[in-house]
Parts: sequence; structure tokens; C-alpha cells
Amino acid sequence: MQTDIYYLRKAIEISHESRKQGNHPFGACLVNADGDIVITSGNTYSTDLGIGHAELNVARQAAVLLPADQLLACTLVTSVEPCCMCAGGTYWAGIGSLVFGLTEKRLAELTGNNPENLTMDLPCHTVFDAGQRKVNVRGPYPELEQDIIAAHKDFW
Repeated sequence: MQTDIYYLRKAIEISHESRKQGNHPFGACLVNADGDIVITSGNTYSTDLGIGHAELNVARQAAVLLPADQLLACTLVTSVEPCCMCAGGTYWAGIGSLVFGLTEKRLAELTGNNPENLTMDLPCHTVFDAGQRKVNVRGPYPELEQDIIAAHKDFW
């Protein structure tokens, strides 16, 4: 099994690809209990204008493709902390763990008041703590901050 850093680097690669495709620079992947990446997605802003966040895209696919016991053993890995919508999607899909690289608070510093990314000051821990099922959260990873920010440079 690889480390969180390995999978976060994959999510960062996806965020760069997402940007190249005309979408917002976010990436996510789902890692199963064996350490295999089974689902990936970038942001899909160009086609859905806002609700196709990378994490929610992955959670939606995961909920359809995998049984509950497998989802509980999976980890959603994302370049940036999921917003409340994506944290809720992760929770409702039944994914057991989450790894993120950069906090949403730090993202807000990068995006400012850009109308395409009006961040909320609502950490994913707060969303998960309100639920009845525990979601294991690991992040942020400051050692990857500059790599994550590179995908956002001059975008917003």
C-alpha cells in the first residue's frame, strides 16, 4: 500500500489535467482497501457550472459502483479539503476515510471572492462530526502545499 502523499500526488496530477480541460483545478481519487485507485475525477465546471466538484463526482460514482462494505474501507483522496457539499456527498456515499492536501481556508486565500468558487468557512471535520457515522480524516499536508497551489496559479 502506498502512502497518503503518493495518492495526493495523483490527485494533484488530476487537478492539473482538469485545468487543462477547461475546468477548475481540483482532482480526486478513490482508493480501495487494497490500495488500488478505482475511481478518479477532476472538476467538471465546464459542463455543470458548479456542482461537479471532483470529490462529489467520485463519491457519486462510488455510491453506484461499490457495495457499502467496500465503500467503508475506501479512502477519498483530494487535492483540496472538500467543501460542505462534497463532505456531505462523501458521508452519504458511505466512504470511510478522507485525505486532503490543502485546507479550504487556504483555498479561500487563493480564490478570494471569485464568483466561480465562493468558498465557505466550514471545515469538513465540522460536517463529518455532525453525522452519525465516523469518517476518518487526514490532512492537510503542508509539504504538498506549493504543488497544490501550482495548479491554481493565475487561474482565479
